[in-house]
Amino acid sequence: MEIPLSLVLATYNEAANIKGCLESMRGLAGEIIVVDGSSTDQTREISKKLGARVFKVANKPIFHYNKQLAVDKAIGKWILQLDADERITPELAREIKTVIRQQKSQYAGYYLPRKNWFLTRFLTKGGQYPDYVIRLFLNGKGRFPCESVHEQIAIDGPVGYLKNPLIHLADRSFNRYMLRFNRYTSLDADKLYRQKAPANFWLGVDYMLIKPVVWFLMTYFRHKGFVDGWPGFIFSLMSALRFPVIYLKLWEKQHAR
Repeated sequence: MEIPLSLVLATYNEAANIKGCLESMRGLAGEIIVVDGSSTDQTREISKKLGARVFKVANKPIFHYNKQLAVDKAIGKWILQLDADERITPELAREIKTVIRQQKSQYAGYYLPRKNWFLTRFLTKGGQYPDYVIRLFLNGKGRFPCESVHEQIAIDGPVGYLKNPLIHLADRSFNRYMLRFNRYTSLDADKLYRQKAPANFWLGVDYMLIKPVVWFLMTYFRHKGFVDGWPGFIFSLMSALRFPVIYLKLWEKQHAR
């Protein structure tokens, strides 16, 4: 019997999130695949209780390797890839059901508009909504390049758009945001280091001055981040400050003794 839809996740210490994610998928996925990066909490146990097939692996710096491993293990006709801090709304579930029931789809994959929670509210401006991410695709038609922490799934074929949003509860506290901020800036610095980008004066001017100023002005004023109040200001400021942090981490790697 063909499975219409497989849900796939890669996890690491997501005991606080995984139950809400999987319960939001109730009645939608024919199988659930969880590739867990050796969590030290109850992520695997909770996932198994909710019907997932769980695979314990190493926790790789670029998380997309584990996401791709989960994709490779899925047998459904369609694949929905989620993170543990994401939720499917009833409206989105109905839209996904309509798509996967089609005898023949004109699209190999779909962008989902994502709503991002930051501190006290969903961000509506600053380029944060709709935050389109490819998450639904035909089995065999989507693959993670596994080159960057910010990459989209590469789709072999045309890509359409769904209308109902995916809920993303990533940053419910500033502490959690800073944990991700530190990890992502380290990965970006590592990428520049592998590319042999020199931490010289001109790169310093670009990353310490030009990029952060341009990014803040673009997100806070051009894309109206100010509409989201204090969270909108903090988000624009911190996302702009990632550039100096990336440069300083690159400089440190190149001058390490």
